[in-house]
Amino acid sequence: MPKKIHNLPITGIASFAKYPICTDLDQLDDVDVCVMGIPYDMGAPYLSGTKFGPRRIREVSCHYGRGDAGFWDPERLTQYLEAPVKVVDGGDVDMDPMDFHASFDNVREAARKIISKGTLPVFMGGDHSVTIPTAQALDMYEDLCVVQFDAHLDFGKRTWTNGSPMRMISEMPHFTKMCQIGMRGLGSNTREDFQAAYDYGSVVIPSRKALSLGAEEVIKMIPESKNYFVTIDIDGYDMSTAPGVGSPSPGGLNYNFVTDVLEGIAKKGNIVAFDLVEVAPQYDPSGITARLGAMTMLAFMGFITKEKEKRGELKHQQKK
Repeated sequence: MPKKIHNLPITGIASFAKYPICTDLDQLDDVDVCVMGIPYDMGAPYLSGTKFGPRRIREVSCHYGRGDAGFWDPERLTQYLEAPVKVVDGGDVDMDPMDFHASFDNVREAARKIISKGTLPVFMGGDHSVTIPTAQALDMYEDLCVVQFDAHLDFGKRTWTNGSPMRMISEMPHFTKMCQIGMRGLGSNTREDFQAAYDYGSVVIPSRKALSLGAEEVIKMIPESKNYFVTIDIDGYDMSTAPGVGSPSPGGLNYNFVTDVLEGIAKKGNIVAFDLVEVAPQYDPSGITARLGAMTMLAFMGFITKEKEKRGELKHQQKK
């Protein structure tokens, strides 16, 4: 009889990076990171389809993830996300396709529940409007800075859409600082919207400037803060590597730059939550957009948990 092998990457249920599934958010007492999908695209005014993003990201993440075995980064010479770091896939937040208020209530409730367990919430969108309820759920934190990677400023005046999350965040009293990286090209927002962001005090770093400065200098420009919320719109990447989005734009960021900056943010302060949004798989038959999203998420999760480990903040460390 051949040896029986279980849970190969290409077999079984496609949980995120082959991590165990835990859809009961009351059972997170020993969990460091909970990943959840938000299959929603009612905030997209033109090209829809991001509601399929979480499922596709899960599927391709299995190619790279090995569950609690973690992964070795040969460039940083570091092992990330291996046990006893504990990550689970919490499934998808329930969406009501006819009621965005109820859908967003569910996102806020899920985020607050995960945080109440001392667990890091990581959300896969969904269009960028899903960032709004996640940001609202962070009102228990002080000295909170939001960092956005995006081709677009998202400072539009129409609320509850994928073009307005950063303006709505700027109106939330628990956020005091903002940095926006990757803006470029035609249609990112109006001149008045950019002025509103400047007036708020946002540090806006367009894509060409960010790449010219390099990751190290960009990290220095991100406001100093105790706590950070990071929102990653996949269209912040160049459209040649992320074609599967609703609003692709040339001249964008690249994987090495983004992950270097994410590593720097994890070292600057406490990451209280992050999301990755706007993967629309039907516009990308090759699947590279979802792959880029999965790899970005895994890298950032690795950076965050590594810094928490250094500070003695992981669940297994707190039990000692």
